[in-house]
Amino acid sequence: MYAFLLVLLILDGILLTVVVLLQSGQGGGLASMGGGGGAGTDNLIGGRQAVTLLTKTSWITGGAFLGLALLLSILSSRQVGSGPVLRDTFQGAPAPVTAPGTGAPAPIPGTTTDPAATPPATTPAPATTGN
Repeated sequence: MYAFLLVLLILDGILLTVVVLLQSGQGGGLASMGGGGGAGTDNLIGGRQAVTLLTKTSWITGGAFLGLALLLSILSSRQVGSGPVLRDTFQGAPAPVTAPGTGAPAPIPGTTTDPAATPPATTPAPATTGN
């Protein structure tokens, strides 16, 4: 359904482009609005125009374009049973890292190993002076 709506949006966009380019321009654009008098407000507000087939078609295709774009954005924001791609990868136990050149796992900094396997740390006694 998503692909069908996407194709409709693309076709509607192409049709909207063609319809807008076929319409004749108002002439002047923003440059003709300066200069005072009542003519400026007529151009600003829009005045009365004859509604042509191209005008109706451009409104319909523009509305359909906005509606399809909104619908596609809502459909694409929903989760469809998919989650983060790496979640399954990192949920298991990490693989042991081996030290280069040996087959034994390398110690991970900041972690402790089995306390029975490590000898207790000894600190040398302070030296006394004979005064």
